[in-house]
Amino acid sequence: MKFPRPRPARRPLLAATALAALTALAPGALALAPTGLPAPEKGLNLLVVGIDSRKNVTPEEKERFHLGGHECDCTDVMMLVHVSAANDRVEIVSMPRDSLTTLPAGHVDRRTGQTHPAHPAKINNAWAEGGSSLAVETVESRTGLPVHRYLEIDFRRFMDTVDRVDGGVPICTEQPLKDPSTAIDLQPGTKWVAGGEALQYVRSRKADGKMDFGRIQKQQQFVVNTLRRLHDGILDDPAALKAFAATLRGTGAVERGISTAELLTLAAHLRDLPPERMEFATVPVRGFNPDIEGVGSTLAWDEEGAAEVFGRLAEDRPLPAAEAVAPSEIPVGAYKPSKGSSLICP
Repeated sequence: MKFPRPRPARRPLLAATALAALTALAPGALALAPTGLPAPEKGLNLLVVGIDSRKNVTPEEKERFHLGGHECDCTDVMMLVHVSAANDRVEIVSMPRDSLTTLPAGHVDRRTGQTHPAHPAKINNAWAEGGSSLAVETVESRTGLPVHRYLEIDFRRFMDTVDRVDGGVPICTEQPLKDPSTAIDLQPGTKWVAGGEALQYVRSRKADGKMDFGRIQKQQQFVVNTLRRLHDGILDDPAALKAFAATLRGTGAVERGISTAELLTLAAHLRDLPPERMEFATVPVRGFNPDIEGVGSTLAWDEEGAAEVFGRLAEDRPLPAAEAVAPSEIPVGAYKPSKGSSLICP
């Protein structure tokens, strides 16, 4: 499907916090309560997760957009979004799904009903074992930051939300991208996509040799370009903006879930935020850990670098520069913050 190019944006970018969720591939929803958006002295932290779920996706869509295969019932995406107390900056830090963590003792496995001792796991398994509450607890423990609000979204909601952006969203690449797992086959340049093709793009991790790090970069790029597209109509249409937010958050209830009203409040707070005041990064990674029985291959965070990143957010300060963090043993996993303005497709 070919979409027309958008009119030039009339305003800077909308709330990155609400729309970072567009790249999360998870089921579940946002709670209708609580009703009051927190205003912490050191800024607001929103955890956005995406879970590999094909619930309510039709057989035709599974075939067309290559959404078959086994559901992992775990988070494929984790983004910690920090909104400064002054609403003049947004930092988004992605946490790779294979990051090694320790799940706490005493949690009840939602799949088996068993109570587990503390044990090593990939960070994406926190949701699989304990749902949203354990995912939040694990991220708080791993980062040292409080999570004030939480958002999760599945394949169905992702596609439906993107389809509310009239005219589609641009994706772009400087090199050919071909991934047999998701069936994307992109030539250099820009392409306009709707919900299903957008999902193929943000799920792709085998197209460029960068593994999950490449997928994270695609997701971050997609967030910025979706925000840019919203300025072509939805921001000037209160009913359409409310419908967009309602589609994004769904109807279920989860602990600390952000409501539609709170998403709209964030949008109002950050309405005039320019893209250069948004910054994206992946948590600093040292390298791979030795395989762990029952867990497999995992990523080791650069603990000093991660402490610097999350310590700055705890103080409501911008992310550290790349030079402030030690080089990674995985070249494609190097810590390299990017301004939102650098991710906009031409």
